[in-house]
This record gives sequence, structure tokens and C-alpha cells, in this order.
Amino acid sequence: MESRRRPTKGAADESIKASDALPLPLYLTNAFFFTLFFSVVYFLLLRWREKIRNSTPLHVVTLSEMAAMLTFLASFIYLLGFFGIGFVQSLIIPRAPHEDITDDEEDEINGYDRLRVKEDTRSIPCGAALKSDGDLKIASPKSTTNKTEIIDKEDEEIVKSVVEGKIPSYTLESKLGDCRRAASIRREALQRTTGKSLEGLPLEGFDYDSILGQCCEMPVGYVQIPVGIAGPLLLDGKEYSVPMATTEGCLVASTNRGCKAILASGGAESALVRDAMTRAPVVRFATAKRAAQLKLFLEDPLNFESLSLVFNSSSRFGRLQTIKCAIAGKNLYIRFSCSTGDAMGMNMVSKGVQNVMDFLNNEFPDMDVIGISGNYCSDKKPAAVNWIEGRGKSVVCEAIITGDVVNKVLKTDVGSLVELNMLKNLTGSAMAGALGGFNAHASNIVSAVFIATGQDPAQNIESSHCITMMEAVNEGKDLHVSVTMPSIEVGTVGGGTQLASQSACLNLLGVKGANKEAPGSNARQLAKVVAGAVLAGELSLMSAIAAGQLVKSHMKYNRSNKDVASMKS
Repeated sequence: MESRRRPTKGAADESIKASDALPLPLYLTNAFFFTLFFSVVYFLLLRWREKIRNSTPLHVVTLSEMAAMLTFLASFIYLLGFFGIGFVQSLIIPRAPHEDITDDEEDEINGYDRLRVKEDTRSIPCGAALKSDGDLKIASPKSTTNKTEIIDKEDEEIVKSVVEGKIPSYTLESKLGDCRRAASIRREALQRTTGKSLEGLPLEGFDYDSILGQCCEMPVGYVQIPVGIAGPLLLDGKEYSVPMATTEGCLVASTNRGCKAILASGGAESALVRDAMTRAPVVRFATAKRAAQLKLFLEDPLNFESLSLVFNSSSRFGRLQTIKCAIAGKNLYIRFSCSTGDAMGMNMVSKGVQNVMDFLNNEFPDMDVIGISGNYCSDKKPAAVNWIEGRGKSVVCEAIITGDVVNKVLKTDVGSLVELNMLKNLTGSAMAGALGGFNAHASNIVSAVFIATGQDPAQNIESSHCITMMEAVNEGKDLHVSVTMPSIEVGTVGGGTQLASQSACLNLLGVKGANKEAPGSNARQLAKVVAGAVLAGELSLMSAIAAGQLVKSHMKYNRSNKDVASMKS
């Protein structure tokens, strides 16, 4: 039988690994010991439970129990090496600096697996020597007098294999064991494949390990978005500096002016009136009558307790609140609502819903679950059900802005603001057939705060549902302004909130991570801050429109003063 490795010219003898002596491949050996370990543990637990029930002393053991204990000890010692010989050996025996790759295609791919632990010592990104024009141009060795090689020999071989399709790009992280190195190789392969340069897209300065498996797949760099601070926002007696990630000029400045007006008038007050994330599976029956029977079963208060026990078993924080159904012929849409602690909670709700679906299959075996989400939730889409019933955090925020502040800070008057709000935000939106869009620009502020704090930007759609109200009070001297936002979907744990930059912004607001004393309070406070910032943004933009300053402000803050003609292309 032909050897799988053929020596190459000038190569030293290949290193011999202890795992080569195993009769089976290492992954099969690991699987065997895993199975053996848990099997004997299960056997011993059953035997000891029987002894306890029969009042038999635990130290009296049978021959089978002794064999099981010896097997347990052997498998435990093996697993203590963290999945076997390969890992222990890598700590004791240094790897050769390079293992030659054979001509055989299968050996070639296996050879790349052996390169995964090589330390990346490059000091510059792979695109650093690329020119700025659209076409990709690789720098020649002569032009790198003061630069280290962009791609070393091992990485060069891997890049070629990715370009040729021999190694899938999405497997680089698992094969190399180095997320930053994987991103660099993928980036170089992409440039060669497309013939386009990625110069200007940063590669260095980012923790690629932190996004693996939860935030972004197949990274080739990261996008820089500037973060500005609006505030202080005086909300419920406490001042907040609100981080806003945006590329729109004038947005932070405008929101900051609104915060100034709120602060000068004594601050804003907020109230959270509902906290419930939703998920709505769709199921189908053979007849509409059977679908109606399930609807009545789910909405019967007598059945809610048993259903909630099943739902709540999936999480420490997820607690079922309501179940509402909508029927369409023989199809039934079941909208589950539950509290989710400090997490935004989509995955938490989905797990609980899956438990209930499994439970209902016993009671209604003819039920066909078409999908865990039937869009009656409704996630990342404008929907009346969210506007009416709410989703996530439902918040109302208000402030009374004195007439003096309206005149001096906002440069307008109370009567003009009230009239503009009625004709623009209420009547104008109604004429447009708006769904939850009875505001000036709530989504601007929501998006900026969401990106800065690691929320899901796509959920800006329903989170920006807002109605802005303005009314003259105190005999017409002062302005009462409020925003009502029924579906702010935020969390302070999970997803992008754990990334360094976003975590820093959450820490600035004092809502980083989970609140151990009062679970869920950090996420609820973040929702209130979002509503407070929207209040400030609405107040400032409406004032700019009423005073005729909108165009002038954007010409000043949203246009570059640089001489574009003199800049290099």
C-alpha cells in the first residue's frame, strides 16, 4: 500500500506523533472514549440508586461495578488530556516550522490542517501594499524594501488553494485555529479572485475571536463608524451620555440640542408599560374545525398554567405571559409573549415555543408544524400587531419644555411646534398611510444607538414605531412633548453587546451585561434611554423645521468643506 506521505527533496525526516500508533484515527478514538465515559457513569449512577433504594451499603461492589469503575478511571484519564493525545503532544513536542505538501490532492488538503497552529508573525495586513485603484496589483519583491513579506510561504499555499476552490473559505477558522490569520488569508484570496483591492477596509485592530460563531461569518475586515455623544440627557432624575454611531452629519448635534432643552427644563420622565418578546409559529390541520379547537385550547385560562410550566422549563429568565392566536382557514398562528431578562430574547422565546410545540403534539397528534415563525411575531418587518400589541419593551417618555427654552434654545415658539406636529407627524403620516410612523425621524436615533450598543440593526424597523405628541400647556406658555414607542427590542447581553466597542458604550450608559440583583432591569433601562434620546431628537428636528433651519443646518454640518477637485482620485 502506498504511503500517504512522500518525502520531498531536501526535506528532513517527518516528525512522528504518538497518535500515529493508535489503531484508529484520533477523532474515532476520542468518540470511543467519550461514549465509554458517559456509558459507565450512567451505569454506576443506576447501580448506586438501586443500592440506596434497597439500603445496600455503597462500599459493597460487584465484579461488574469494579470493572465499570476501572473503565471510568481509564476514560477519565484519557479525557483529562482534553480530547486525547494530540492536544497533550502539541504542548510537549514543538512542531516543525513547515511540513511539505505532497502532490496528491487529498494529502494536500490534510497538509493544510497541519499548518493551523503556526503563529502569525506578520506585522501588516495582507492588503497593505496594494494600490488604491480598482484593479488588484500585487507588489513585486523589489518594491518591498522597507516592508516585510505580506504573505509567508505557508499562507501563500493556503491562499492559492482557496482561490482554486480546494479549501472552502468558510472552513479557514476551524482549519487554522487562528481567526485573525483566517481573515487575512480570506481577504487576500478574495482580492485575487475578484481582482479588486480592499485597501481602506481595516483588518488590524479587531478581535476576530470574539465574533466567531455568533456575530459574523467569513470576515475580511471591519467597517469603521464614528461614535458621537449626545447629552447629558436628564431622564428620570439621572443624567446619561448617549452614544450614537452614525455617518449622518447634524444628527448627533441635533439630538444634543434636544438634550440641552430637556435638561434646561428640568428633565424628562419615562415609564415602561410592557416587556414581552414574541414568537409565533404557524401550524396546519386537516380541517378548519381542528384548528379552531386548538385555538380554544390555547386561549383557555385553565390550560395556561400547564403550558407556562412547559415553556418556562427552557430558561431561567424566560417566563410566558400570554398566548394569542389568529386563524386563517385550517392554519393557526400562535403568538407567544414572554419576558426575557436582560437579553433581547429571540432565541430564548424560540426554545420555549419549541417545548410547547412538542407538548402539543401529544394532545393534537394531527397538528403539522409548518414553521417556528409564521410572521405573526412579527420580527424585522413593519406590522400592525407590533404597533397595537407591542413587542420587546413598550415605553412612553415625556417632558415639559418651558416657553423660554423653546424660544432661546430651540429658536421657535410653542404654537408653531404644536401646529407643525399636528399637520406633519399626525395628519401627514395618516395621509401617507403610515404604520407606526407618526414621528419626524425616530428611526435615526434608534439606529444610531442600536449600532453603538450592539443591538440588531434590522430590528430598527419595529423598534422605531413611534407617535410624537405635542401640546401647549400652562395656558399656552409651555410645551408638553411625548413619544410613545410600543416595540423597542433591545438587550444588554448576547449578540453584538459582548464586543469590546459596543460593550464600552453600554458601560457608558451604566447598563453593561446582566443585572444580577434585578434581572431585566438593564435592558429595560436601555429601552428608556432610547426613548429619551428619540424625544430629544424629535424635539430638535421639529424645531429646526418650524424655524426654517433644516436646510441651513444640513448645509453646514452634513456637507464636506474639502476641495474635492484637488483631492487625488
